[in-house]
Amino acid sequence: MYKVYINETPLRLISEKKKEREGLVSTEENLVSRYAGRSKFLLNYIDMLEKTQRYQSITIYSEEKKKLISDFESLFHVIEAAGGLVFNAEGKALVIYRRGFWDLPKGKLDKGESKKEAAVREVKEETGLQNVDLQGFICETNHVYKDKKKRRCIKRTYWYKMKTSDEKLTPQTEEDIEEAKWAKLNMFISKKPKIYKNILEVIQAYHRMD
Repeated sequence: MYKVYINETPLRLISEKKKEREGLVSTEENLVSRYAGRSKFLLNYIDMLEKTQRYQSITIYSEEKKKLISDFESLFHVIEAAGGLVFNAEGKALVIYRRGFWDLPKGKLDKGESKKEAAVREVKEETGLQNVDLQGFICETNHVYKDKKKRRCIKRTYWYKMKTSDEKLTPQTEEDIEEAKWAKLNMFISKKPKIYKNILEVIQAYHRMD
Protein backbone atom coordinates (compact mmCIF):
# COMPACT_ATOMS: atom_id res chain seq x y z
CA MET A 1 0.00 0.00 0.00
CA TYR A 2 1.20 3.49 -0.86
CA LYS A 3 0.22 6.16 1.67
CA VAL A 4 0.98 9.88 1.64
CA TYR A 5 -0.21 12.59 4.03
CA ILE A 6 -1.58 15.78 2.51
CA ASN A 7 -2.57 18.47 5.02
CA GLU A 8 -2.56 15.75 7.72
CA THR A 9 -5.04 13.57 5.80
CA PRO A 10 -3.88 10.16 4.53
CA LEU A 11 -4.28 9.48 0.81
CA ARG A 12 -3.93 5.78 -0.07
CA LEU A 13 -3.20 4.40 -3.53
CA ILE A 14 -4.07 0.69 -3.78
CA SER A 15 -4.90 -2.05 -6.26
CA GLU A 16 -8.47 -2.89 -7.17
CA LYS A 17 -7.94 -6.38 -5.71
CA LYS A 18 -6.99 -4.89 -2.34
CA LYS A 19 -10.04 -2.64 -2.46
CA GLU A 20 -12.23 -5.68 -3.00
CA ARG A 21 -10.47 -7.72 -0.29
CA GLU A 22 -11.00 -4.96 2.25
CA GLY A 23 -14.58 -4.36 1.11
CA LEU A 24 -13.97 -0.64 0.87
CA VAL A 25 -16.89 1.68 0.11
CA SER A 26 -17.21 5.44 0.32
CA THR A 27 -18.66 7.03 3.45
CA GLU A 28 -19.09 10.62 4.58
CA GLU A 29 -15.74 10.42 6.40
CA ASN A 30 -13.73 8.17 4.07
CA LEU A 31 -13.80 8.59 0.31
CA VAL A 32 -13.05 5.65 -2.01
CA SER A 33 -12.68 6.30 -5.75
CA ARG A 34 -11.52 4.48 -8.89
CA TYR A 35 -8.64 6.04 -10.83
CA ALA A 36 -9.85 7.30 -14.20
CA GLY A 37 -6.37 6.99 -15.74
CA ARG A 38 -5.67 10.72 -16.08
CA SER A 39 -3.41 12.71 -13.74
CA LYS A 40 -5.85 15.65 -13.89
CA PHE A 41 -8.20 13.39 -11.94
CA LEU A 42 -5.58 13.10 -9.19
CA LEU A 43 -5.03 16.87 -9.09
CA ASN A 44 -8.67 17.35 -8.09
CA TYR A 45 -8.12 15.29 -4.94
CA ILE A 46 -4.77 16.88 -4.16
CA ASP A 47 -6.29 20.36 -4.43
CA MET A 48 -9.20 19.36 -2.22
CA LEU A 49 -6.96 17.90 0.48
CA GLU A 50 -4.73 20.97 0.48
CA LYS A 51 -7.70 23.28 0.98
CA THR A 52 -9.91 21.30 3.37
CA GLN A 53 -9.91 18.47 5.91
CA ARG A 54 -13.34 17.27 4.89
CA TYR A 55 -12.40 13.58 4.93
CA GLN A 56 -10.58 11.40 7.43
CA SER A 57 -9.00 9.54 4.51
CA ILE A 58 -9.13 9.16 0.74
CA THR A 59 -8.41 5.90 -1.07
CA ILE A 60 -7.89 5.71 -4.83
CA TYR A 61 -7.70 2.32 -6.49
CA SER A 62 -6.78 0.98 -9.91
CA GLU A 63 -6.19 -2.28 -11.75
CA GLU A 64 -2.78 -0.81 -12.61
CA LYS A 65 -1.42 0.20 -9.23
CA LYS A 66 2.11 0.90 -10.50
CA LYS A 67 0.78 3.30 -13.13
CA LEU A 68 -1.42 4.98 -10.52
CA ILE A 69 1.56 5.60 -8.24
CA SER A 70 3.75 6.72 -11.15
CA ASP A 71 1.10 9.16 -12.39
CA PHE A 72 0.63 10.52 -8.87
CA GLU A 73 4.34 11.07 -8.22
CA SER A 74 4.77 12.73 -11.63
CA LEU A 75 2.81 15.66 -10.17
CA PHE A 76 5.43 16.23 -7.46
CA HIS A 77 9.09 16.84 -6.85
CA VAL A 78 10.11 13.78 -4.79
CA ILE A 79 12.69 14.38 -2.05
CA GLU A 80 14.35 11.60 -0.06
CA ALA A 81 15.06 12.16 3.61
CA ALA A 82 16.02 10.13 6.67
CA GLY A 83 15.55 10.44 10.40
CA GLY A 84 15.74 8.67 13.71
CA LEU A 85 13.74 7.52 16.69
CA VAL A 86 16.47 7.77 19.33
CA PHE A 87 16.41 6.21 22.81
CA ASN A 88 18.60 7.02 25.81
CA ALA A 89 19.84 4.65 28.53
CA GLU A 90 16.53 5.04 30.44
CA GLY A 91 14.48 4.00 27.41
CA LYS A 92 13.07 7.47 26.80
CA ALA A 93 12.76 8.78 23.24
CA LEU A 94 14.17 11.98 21.79
CA VAL A 95 11.45 14.33 20.52
CA ILE A 96 11.65 17.85 19.17
CA TYR A 97 9.13 20.71 19.08
CA ARG A 98 9.02 22.56 15.77
CA ARG A 99 6.45 24.89 14.19
CA GLY A 100 3.71 24.03 16.68
CA PHE A 101 4.06 20.24 16.48
CA TRP A 102 6.05 17.52 18.22
CA ASP A 103 8.34 15.89 15.70
CA LEU A 104 11.37 13.62 15.27
CA PRO A 105 14.77 14.72 13.86
CA LYS A 106 15.07 14.18 10.12
CA GLY A 107 16.37 15.83 6.96
CA LYS A 108 17.19 15.52 3.27
CA LEU A 109 19.87 13.20 1.96
CA ASP A 110 23.00 14.97 0.75
CA LYS A 111 24.39 14.02 -2.66
CA GLY A 112 26.15 10.65 -2.49
CA GLU A 113 24.97 10.02 1.07
CA SER A 114 23.28 6.79 2.12
CA LYS A 115 19.96 6.78 3.99
CA LYS A 116 21.64 5.51 7.16
CA GLU A 117 24.39 8.13 6.99
CA ALA A 118 21.83 10.91 6.49
CA ALA A 119 19.68 9.68 9.37
CA VAL A 120 22.58 9.75 11.84
CA ARG A 121 23.90 13.08 10.56
CA GLU A 122 20.52 14.78 10.80
CA VAL A 123 19.93 13.50 14.33
CA LYS A 124 23.30 14.87 15.42
CA GLU A 125 22.82 18.23 13.69
CA GLU A 126 19.29 18.86 14.93
CA THR A 127 19.78 17.74 18.53
CA GLY A 128 23.45 18.15 19.39
CA LEU A 129 24.00 14.47 20.17
CA GLN A 130 27.54 13.20 19.60
CA ASN A 131 27.33 9.44 20.11
CA VAL A 132 24.57 7.79 18.08
CA ASP A 133 24.30 4.06 17.46
CA LEU A 134 22.03 3.09 14.57
CA GLN A 135 20.02 -0.05 15.42
CA GLY A 136 17.77 -0.85 12.46
CA PHE A 137 15.08 0.25 10.02
CA ILE A 138 11.58 1.08 11.30
CA CYS A 139 9.46 2.28 8.37
CA GLU A 140 9.04 4.75 5.52
CA THR A 141 6.61 7.68 5.49
CA ASN A 142 5.48 10.17 2.82
CA HIS A 143 4.04 13.63 3.24
CA VAL A 144 3.34 16.54 0.90
CA TYR A 145 4.47 20.13 1.34
CA LYS A 146 5.32 23.16 -0.82
CA ASP A 147 8.91 24.38 -1.02
CA LYS A 148 10.13 27.97 -1.26
CA LYS A 149 9.54 27.88 -5.02
CA LYS A 150 5.90 26.85 -4.34
CA ARG A 151 6.51 23.44 -5.93
CA ARG A 152 4.50 20.54 -4.61
CA CYS A 153 6.93 18.09 -3.00
CA ILE A 154 6.68 14.62 -1.55
CA LYS A 155 9.14 14.07 1.26
CA ARG A 156 9.88 10.36 1.50
CA THR A 157 11.51 9.73 4.87
CA TYR A 158 13.28 6.55 5.94
CA TRP A 159 13.17 6.06 9.71
CA TYR A 160 15.69 4.20 11.88
CA LYS A 161 15.82 3.18 15.51
CA MET A 162 18.88 4.57 17.31
CA LYS A 163 20.44 4.55 20.77
CA THR A 164 22.71 7.00 22.53
CA SER A 165 24.63 7.24 25.80
CA ASP A 166 24.41 11.05 25.65
CA GLU A 167 21.85 13.03 27.65
CA LYS A 168 22.47 16.67 26.83
CA LEU A 169 20.36 18.02 23.95
CA THR A 170 20.97 21.22 22.00
CA PRO A 171 18.10 22.04 19.60
CA GLN A 172 19.12 23.45 16.21
CA THR A 173 17.30 26.79 16.33
CA GLU A 174 18.15 27.69 12.72
CA GLU A 175 15.90 24.76 11.74
CA ASP A 176 13.06 26.26 13.85
CA ILE A 177 13.49 23.66 16.60
CA GLU A 178 12.30 25.30 19.81
CA GLU A 179 12.80 22.38 22.17
CA ALA A 180 14.40 18.95 22.30
CA LYS A 181 13.69 16.60 25.19
CA TRP A 182 13.51 12.99 26.36
CA ALA A 183 9.98 11.62 26.72
CA LYS A 184 8.05 8.39 27.13
CA LEU A 185 6.51 7.41 23.81
CA ASN A 186 3.16 6.40 25.31
CA MET A 187 2.37 10.05 26.01
CA PHE A 188 1.97 10.59 22.27
CA ILE A 189 -0.64 7.82 22.06
CA SER A 190 -2.49 8.19 25.38
CA LYS A 191 -2.40 11.96 25.96
CA LYS A 192 -2.34 12.85 22.26
CA PRO A 193 -0.40 16.12 22.20
CA LYS A 194 -0.13 17.94 18.87
CA ILE A 195 1.98 15.65 16.68
CA TYR A 196 2.20 15.09 12.93
CA LYS A 197 0.28 12.00 11.84
CA ASN A 198 3.22 10.61 9.87
CA ILE A 199 5.34 10.89 13.04
CA LEU A 200 2.67 9.06 15.01
CA GLU A 201 2.84 6.39 12.31
CA VAL A 202 6.57 5.96 13.00
CA ILE A 203 5.89 5.50 16.71
CA GLN A 204 3.16 2.97 16.02
CA ALA A 205 5.41 1.07 13.58
CA TYR A 206 8.11 0.91 16.24
CA HIS A 207 5.66 -0.49 18.81
CA ARG A 208 4.58 -3.20 16.36
CA MET A 209 8.15 -4.36 15.84
CA ASP A 210 9.33 -3.98 19.44
